[in-house]
Amino acid sequence: MPSVEEELAARLARGEEVVLATVIKLDGEPPSQAGAKLLMTRTASLAGTLGCSEFDSAAVADAASIATAGAPQVRTYRHDLGSIEVYVEPYATAPTLVVFAATPVAQALVRWAPEVGFRSVLVARLADLPAAGAGELYVVHTNHDAEDLVQALEAILPRNPKFIGLVGSRRHTGHHLEALRAKGVPEEVIRRIQSPVGLDLGARTPAEIALSILAGLVAVRRGGAAGWKSTNG
Repeated sequence: MPSVEEELAARLARGEEVVLATVIKLDGEPPSQAGAKLLMTRTASLAGTLGCSEFDSAAVADAASIATAGAPQVRTYRHDLGSIEVYVEPYATAPTLVVFAATPVAQALVRWAPEVGFRSVLVARLADLPAAGAGELYVVHTNHDAEDLVQALEAILPRNPKFIGLVGSRRHTGHHLEALRAKGVPEEVIRRIQSPVGLDLGARTPAEIALSILAGLVAVRRGGAAGWKSTNG
């Protein structure tokens, strides 16, 4: 059986939501020990134990509300032999960044995105588009010359991405937006498509462009003010 730490790392690597409970204080002689851990979903235990089934059941009963609140909490669980204080920490579902086209910019985005909390997916061909998952969705298409760019956006727009970006100036991407209009995509959806994409860092190399895009995604996710590249050109 994997340890709590191993299971936690595996779940986070897959971008899954989990809740971790850790015993931080004992009162009396409860069947537990400081540092005992229990990893949970909203409805079930995954690995570890707080020391007894009563404590584990109480923690699982609290997991959903703590995950919804999105902030760590300290809970007290009681037993005939004593009580424990438990630090309960939620880990939210990681947002997914879908990156279209296997360009150097895309490769840098996919490599770096997990370092700032995104689960990254490279879609080299439209047929590789993964099934919809939980959590927020961010989308960046990195090749404005791709023949299936419009089809790719048509496939992803029904999933209501929080962010959609196209690499390239409006001179290179404007005809794609017009094609979406011609296909009946609502204007309010088209207005949400950021093109060019990336913060105005003066980026030139693929790595620099990827950095400017990723910085913009962090700003969108965290609600920060950011200066996007001009739509002129």
